[in-house]
Amino acid sequence: MPNETNFLDITLLGKEYRVACPPDQHAALLNAAAYVDGKMRDIAEKTKSNLAERIAVMTALNIAHEHLGLNQEAAQQNQKNEFELGLDMDAVKRRIFSMEAELESVLKAE
Repeated sequence: MPNETNFLDITLLGKEYRVACPPDQHAALLNAAAYVDGKMRDIAEKTKSNLAERIAVMTALNIAHEHLGLNQEAAQQNQKNEFELGLDMDAVKRRIFSMEAELESVLKAE
């Protein structure tokens, strides 16, 4: 049987689950479980639903929506920063690639 420290017991909506988790990730998983549990409880309260599957699906959709929204906001902020700084990131990347290739050819010649 695998080492017990590779598993962690978490509780979501009062139900316990044992999940595989490396020891160095226990704290992060406990934080994630607490976050998901809170979201599930909020949805259960708002919808007056006691169907765990429905609550879990709605929670997953809400968390995905939040995550994707944050990613989109970050991308928009990056574009705004690039515009304000007058950067063309594609041109910068091409220049870096060109410099790397030139350095590699010089180092090979030595």
